[in-house]
Order: sequence, then structure tokens, then C-alpha cells
Amino acid sequence: MRAIKARGISEGIGKGEVIIIKEPFGFYGNIDPKTGIIIEKGNPLEGVCIKDKIFVFPNGKGSTVGSYVIYGLKKNGVAPSAIINLETETIVATGVILAEIPCVDKPEENLIETLKDGDVVEVDGNKGEIRIL
Repeated sequence: MRAIKARGISEGIGKGEVIIIKEPFGFYGNIDPKTGIIIEKGNPLEGVCIKDKIFVFPNGKGSTVGSYVIYGLKKNGVAPSAIINLETETIVATGVILAEIPCVDKPEENLIETLKDGDVVEVDGNKGEIRIL
């Protein structure tokens, strides 16, 4: 196991397989809050479900409604186990805190380049730590 320091955004611990998008992601209109499936046309992960995954993307983008989409994912039982960002902006931060989804950002290394889809990690939002299992 390898531990990487990060900044805790939302408390809790989430474990699962990594799913990575290398570009900013907006939740509003790009993911189905009832299924957790990415529906954004042309997105490399179009058709993929983020339920119980560790969702890794550089930062959020788009409408403030995205915060409520994140909350809707959790309410519908299709949310990711945790989120890792290079930098969490306000929309994602608000959403993960409302939904109680563990989230960290500013990892010591660029995990978007280091991690691969399918790697198993544990995100500790309490300690601000990412453990690669």
C-alpha cells in the first residue's frame, strides 16, 4: 500500500476502483442522476456508470446545479464512493459536502497521470489521504 497526502474537502472514507476523466467534468446534463451513467456525448466515458467508483477528474465545470446533481446521485444510490480532484472548485465541493461523499484534492502527485482505470484506492477525506491498494 502507498499513501499520498492530499487536502480533505469532504469527510468520510470511500474505497473502490478508479475511473478517470482527464478533462474537467460538469455534472449538470452530463450524467444521469437516476443511474449514475455518464451521458455526455463524446465523453471518453460516455455510457459508463460511476456508482461505487473512485471518480477522478481534474476539476469541475459548469452550472451550480451540478451540486444538486451530485446530491441526487447519492440520494438515488448511484454516487461514486469518493472523488479525487487536482483542484476541487465550489460546485463539486458543495455537492460532495451536501451528499456526504468523501472528497480530496491537491494530491502530492498528479494522480490523473499516475493512476489507471481499475486501480483500487481508498480515499480518506478525514485525514486528507489517498491509499493505493
